[in-house]
Amino acid sequence: MPLKLVFMGTPDFSVPALEAIVAAGHDVVAVYSQPPRPAGRGMAERPTPVHAKAAALGIPVRTPQSLKSPEEQAAFASLGADAAVVIAYGLLLPAAVLAAPRLGCFNVHASELPRWRGAAPIQRAIMAGDAHTAVMVMRMDEGLDTGPVGLTDVVPITPDLTAGELHDLLSERGAALIVKALADLEAGTFATLAQPAEGVTYAAKIDKKESQIDFSKPATEVHNHVRGLSPFPGAWFEATLQGGKPERIKVLRTTLVEGQGHPGAVLDDKLAIACGDGAVRLVEIQRAGKRAMTADEFLRGFTIPRGSRIGRAD
Repeated sequence: MPLKLVFMGTPDFSVPALEAIVAAGHDVVAVYSQPPRPAGRGMAERPTPVHAKAAALGIPVRTPQSLKSPEEQAAFASLGADAAVVIAYGLLLPAAVLAAPRLGCFNVHASELPRWRGAAPIQRAIMAGDAHTAVMVMRMDEGLDTGPVGLTDVVPITPDLTAGELHDLLSERGAALIVKALADLEAGTFATLAQPAEGVTYAAKIDKKESQIDFSKPATEVHNHVRGLSPFPGAWFEATLQGGKPERIKVLRTTLVEGQGHPGAVLDDKLAIACGDGAVRLVEIQRAGKRAMTADEFLRGFTIPRGSRIGRAD
């Protein structure tokens, strides 16, 4: 028998799971998402991706600023849900909300818990150079991503994979995993295991202040920094192009190459840049206000001469 569900999510990452749950025949009685916010050139209020998808599917959407009030908690409980599915919602769930669904609340989290609990697990895993990550379904408790885990799908992080690519992969894997978890829950076979006490790390929210590239670091760290922040907010360096004013250039993709030199030095005419140890080649970049382009496309219009210095290298 299909489950009566509440779905709670906000960004693009959560949308495939909502679609998959509906396609599996479950009864999603309400969707909770962050309130619409101003966006775009006209700064008109825009619903979140989950809100827009739920509306297209004909599912009622609720957008409270908080779930702390007794009124909001009573409104949630009145839905009479069997379970709640929570994926990148963005609000903490108070104990009264966690306890309201008959079978509990279940979270899809994009890391191999207990590693990378918190807000930015995809970016932090890549920036740390992790060789693999996972998507997991856990039964929620009052802690931050501390609940017992029921299902896990381990995903390798290949050497040049960006955060954007891993985001999309884990989003699709998570959608399939939550459908399997709900089938197990429906059958009474969903079992969980407590997270290990060892290996806990926290994935702090990405601060734009950390996006500037520091070429004094080893090339592997620079490479991981770039791909961990690609496409958003994007790692960047500052350069002056052919007598113009200094400008920020966002780097969306690099690759590791052989080479040594003063950190930030341009080593050849194909944008190999020396780092503290080794070098990276810029593969895809983006000037402010312009489209992303390959390094070859960029070099057709501009030159950064061999031997010149770019960016931060302190």
